[in-house]
Amino acid sequence: MKLTVIGGGGVRSMFLAKSIAQKAAELHITELVFMDNDGEKLRIYGGLAAHVSRMLNPELKFRLTTDAVDAVKDADYIITTIRVGGDHMRVREERIALANGVLGQETTGAAGLSFAMRSVPALAEYCELIRQYAKPTVKVFNFTNPAGVVSQTLRDMGYDFTYGICDAPSGMLHQFADLYGVSADRIVGECYGLNHLSFFRSIKIDGKEIMPELISRDDAYRETDMRFFGKDLLEHMGCVLNEYLYYFYYREQAVSNILHAPQTRGEVIEDINRQMTAELSKMDIENDFESCLKCFEKWYGRREDAYMANETGIHRNKAWTFDVFAPDAGGYAGVALRFIDIVESGKAGSMILCAPNQGAIPGLRDNDIVEITCDIAPDSCTPHKVTDGDERALELIRRVKAYERLASKAIREKSRTAAIDCLTLHPLVNSYSLAVKLVDSYIALNAGYSDGWK
Repeated sequence: MKLTVIGGGGVRSMFLAKSIAQKAAELHITELVFMDNDGEKLRIYGGLAAHVSRMLNPELKFRLTTDAVDAVKDADYIITTIRVGGDHMRVREERIALANGVLGQETTGAAGLSFAMRSVPALAEYCELIRQYAKPTVKVFNFTNPAGVVSQTLRDMGYDFTYGICDAPSGMLHQFADLYGVSADRIVGECYGLNHLSFFRSIKIDGKEIMPELISRDDAYRETDMRFFGKDLLEHMGCVLNEYLYYFYYREQAVSNILHAPQTRGEVIEDINRQMTAELSKMDIENDFESCLKCFEKWYGRREDAYMANETGIHRNKAWTFDVFAPDAGGYAGVALRFIDIVESGKAGSMILCAPNQGAIPGLRDNDIVEITCDIAPDSCTPHKVTDGDERALELIRRVKAYERLASKAIREKSRTAAIDCLTLHPLVNSYSLAVKLVDSYIALNAGYSDGWK
């Protein structure tokens, strides 16, 4: 079986390689290809990933390539994780939003529309190659942000072999398992909503409901990503929230914190990635892995410590290391591998995935892409029906889904009008006059990546 990663020159490539190499024999993955159109980043980060793969599974055929056709030819599964325009475009589009007093965050905020203007055309080109050259049964797992808008738009364009994946819900469940001192396979969460806008309606260990107890535990607000919320909010809502809902429930606080911080999240990442890449570029990737790993740990640890710190004022302050041989915690590769495991084994299983709604969440269309717990089988993906959804949550989900639908229309038709409508409806913009300013700025910013808007 052949698995391909498009965007294999990303800084998190080692994580992907570790996840896949550890599971390859069990899942019958015999060939792993990392592709990137940036040859130097592929040499550095893809090279580190190749070393990890060889350490864990020397039998796995691992290749690096800049040739997209070679990468997707006869592929059974493909993961896409690309950043069109690089880190600096993120910085610019987030600053445009902040200059107008609006949250810029690249997935949840207004800048997500701008990012999607670049992401979708590039991914559509890859999807056409995939249609032509990959296996007819190919499945594509998209991790490219903003995953909600991108996944919706790709499906609206007819690429029904694509699924959106995100490690935020599964990551939280792993944190809760650690909090309770149990293995991750003993904890199950029922999740519903949209990407970066999802709500847990149940969390169980060995079939026993723990969510009310979890919300009441003070240490959960120190040891897990519940740290971004006050206990009063979770008690008020009666459920556990996706960490990105911080931007909705503490909107003015988030914007103020970012404006008063010395750097935005995008600027922090741009600075760290630039310095890390520059340092690694002078090192021997092939023959001095240990020194390269120490360099990577130093810089990536700073990135992890700064996660949502400028927005919330909360630092993780936990030493970060990358242990090649430790059991894999999953991450977003783990989401894709869970799907592959279920399909290839022929056994039924459930997981949290971005997939068509099919009537699961009331008030949404069947073809709306939602993030929800699904039953996976070799030939189907069936979301769990939400019969007990919180109306407060459902109202927010419906509003943001309206934004995503219009964003999809705007990108597919290059329609300025639809783009203005989508940002006018976005709860974190909620203004026609601001939407006009933002849309015109983003169309200008993306000229050359996505032109011909009307």
